Amino acid sequence: MDNVTVRQGESATLRCTIDDRVTRVAWLNRSTILYAGNDKWSIDPRVIILVNTPTQYSIMIQNVDVYDEGPYTCSVQTDNHPKTSRVHLIVQVPPQIMNISSDITVNEGSSVTLLCLAIGRPEPTVTWRHLSVKEGQGFVSEDEYLEISDIKRDQSGEYECSALNDVAAPDVRKVKITVNYPPYISKAKNTGVSVGQKGILSCEASAVPMAEFQWFKEDTRYLEGTGATLKQSRLIMHPPEGGLATGLDGVRIENKGRISTLTFFNVSEKDYGNYTCVATNKLGNTNASITLYEISPSSAVAGPGAVIDGVNSASRALACLWLSGTFFAHFFIKF
Repeated sequence: MDNVTVRQGESATLRCTIDDRVTRVAWLNRSTILYAGNDKWSIDPRVIILVNTPTQYSIMIQNVDVYDEGPYTCSVQTDNHPKTSRVHLIVQVPPQIMNISSDITVNEGSSVTLLCLAIGRPEPTVTWRHLSVKEGQGFVSEDEYLEISDIKRDQSGEYECSALNDVAAPDVRKVKITVNYPPYISKAKNTGVSVGQKGILSCEASAVPMAEFQWFKEDTRYLEGTGATLKQSRLIMHPPEGGLATGLDGVRIENKGRISTLTFFNVSEKDYGNYTCVATNKLGNTNASITLYEISPSSAVAGPGAVIDGVNSASRALACLWLSGTFFAHFFIKF
């Protein structure tokens, strides 16, 4: 028995070699006659006779499907006795992902199971891969199921399911996992500014969902839109996500993504002190203390003290040279 292998949708040619001793010939699929000589018995329009000569008797099955797979027999009758030649038709099917998990959002620490079901002939190999990490660092699972226990925030991102059986290009689908986690403040730096200058305090927080920001200072609250203050409360201001608040006693708060800034357009003595940035989402909150402190106007203009010290050192050196010259001149005149 010979094998004939074709892909789904292609045409399969079944050949039978004969000689001049043959008196009758036919093609059968199991016990069903397809062709007897030039007479077509099959009602399937896809089955046609291809060659009928003294040396070859061949038929073709067009647009082959999986149900065409199986044994086919060429039956030959000679003057002496009948002979048969068998062919097994193998139909290959490209891989196709039929069912895959939808995008999912979970909280950090949860367990996640992703499903990817694929069909094909031969049966495809299913592989999961994490795309949101550097090449070679993402874990791979060669299974229809991908299970992640105690998921971490760095395991969020896209996961690719690939189904491969070497019949055609792999079928690839993606699933996105979003991992929620409470805020943590990654950047909060003290700022020095002189009276009358512009001062900016910045607070950067990572969180999913995005954190909302609030700013506090001791026992003073700035009422939005009025510039007035209210004692017994420490809340300065809480603009909407991505919002901008101005006109609050020369203060502006602006939230852009992960960063919130508190801007003083004309710093006064009362603005100096410790401020608290609070970042909050539905999973929790965190805070950081940031200080707005006073620096001298010369430091604010000249920058780092090393520059100022360099200028002062040069001035002192010139003064010493002048004094030395004056001393020696006075000495020589005297003597």
